[in-house]
Amino acid sequence: MAAAAAAAAVRCAEELVEREMSGRDASHDAAHALRVRDLALSLAAEQGVSSPDRLLIVELAALLHDIGDYKYTKDNVEDMSIIKRFLEEVGLEEGQREEIVAIITGMGFKNEVSNKLNAEPTLEFAIVQDADRLDAIGAIGVARCFTYGGSKNSALHDPNVLPRDNLSKEKYMSKEEKQTSINHFHEKLFKLKDMMKTEVRAEL
Repeated sequence: MAAAAAAAAVRCAEELVEREMSGRDASHDAAHALRVRDLALSLAAEQGVSSPDRLLIVELAALLHDIGDYKYTKDNVEDMSIIKRFLEEVGLEEGQREEIVAIITGMGFKNEVSNKLNAEPTLEFAIVQDADRLDAIGAIGVARCFTYGGSKNSALHDPNVLPRDNLSKEKYMSKEEKQTSINHFHEKLFKLKDMMKTEVRAEL
C-alpha cells in the first residue's frame, strides 16, 4: 500500500476507534487503543521492524484490537464484523486483512489462559499482544482494573470469593460467576510479565 493510502487508513482507524469506543468505561476506551498503538510502534522499533507494510499491520491491529471485544457485546462473543468491513473499505490487500484479523482474534488473554498457544506467534502478533499487556500492568493497569470492576458493579474484594485456578477459556469469559477486582490480579494481571513474547520482558 502506498504511503499516502496507508496514512489515510490509519487516520480512518483512529476515527473508527473514537466513534466505536467513545461510550465505554475508561478501561477499554479509545485512549487505551491509542496507548496500545503507541506502545506497539515503540516495541516494533526496538525489535527492528522497519518495513512500512509490517508497521501498518502492527499499527492497525493495535488500534482496532478492542473494537469487537466480547466484554462489550450483548452475546458475550467477539464481533469482528466492523473490523473486517473497515479493512476492506480502506483497501488493504487480502493477506494484510487476514493477518490483522488473526492478530486481533488470537491476542486476548482468554486464548492463552491455560498457558497454551495454538501456533508459534509472528513477530507482529507478539508486538501487538505485548503492547496490550503492557497497558494492563503498572499504575495504568491497576487503574484500568478498578475502573472496569466499578463499571460492572463488581466488589473490590470479598474474602468468600477466591481466585479461580486452572481456568478454561469459557470459564474465564463467563459473566455468570461473581468475581472481584482483586481476584483479577491473581487470575490474570500477575501472570502477564512472564507471558511477554518480545525482548521487552527482560526489562520488566
